[in-house]
Amino acid sequence: MLIRRMLFACSATALLATACDNPAIQNYLGRAPTNISTDYKTVDWTDLMPANDLEALLNPPDYVSQVSEGAAEDKRAGMLKSSIAVPKDRYQQALVSSNVRPELDGTDIRIAGYLVPVDYNNDQQATAFFAVPFFGACLHLPPPPPNQIILVHSEQGVEIDDIYTPYWLSGELNTDLLENDIAESAYTMTLQRYELYAEP
Repeated sequence: MLIRRMLFACSATALLATACDNPAIQNYLGRAPTNISTDYKTVDWTDLMPANDLEALLNPPDYVSQVSEGAAEDKRAGMLKSSIAVPKDRYQQALVSSNVRPELDGTDIRIAGYLVPVDYNNDQQATAFFAVPFFGACLHLPPPPPNQIILVHSEQGVEIDDIYTPYWLSGELNTDLLENDIAESAYTMTLQRYELYAEP
């Protein structure tokens, strides 16, 4: 059901956020710049949510438990952009919330997530992509709220081998609302460093 998926996403982001920074993998791939400051604040995806949004998702209304797995009410798949047109209650409002934490604007953060390419350069490296907290957000799982999607800009470009691989992303976070045909994101990031996510 929808809430189970959202709770799974919260659990998955907590797991991603506890991963270690693996210099051996960085050096092996040759992808992570070494002349960039490493003074980044590691954040969880739930840190990007205002407290009232997180509380609403963690305390869904009773009708959510009555929705059968795979029912029409449980399906919001196909694209990152949410299909909920008019939220009916606080829970549904949180599912499509673009509310941000303004104090994070302009901060240097480090966050783990999955990448969904948007634009490429001539070398087929992604120069713009959405970072999302869980795999499948662009396939068959419900899309995350806009405040759980970051539009990342990379001047040099990023080689995204596949969308099944999570990465650590480091850079300056800004609270910019963007909406297009693919997704709505409430944050943007200027990428300064990236490396493969690795278990401790």
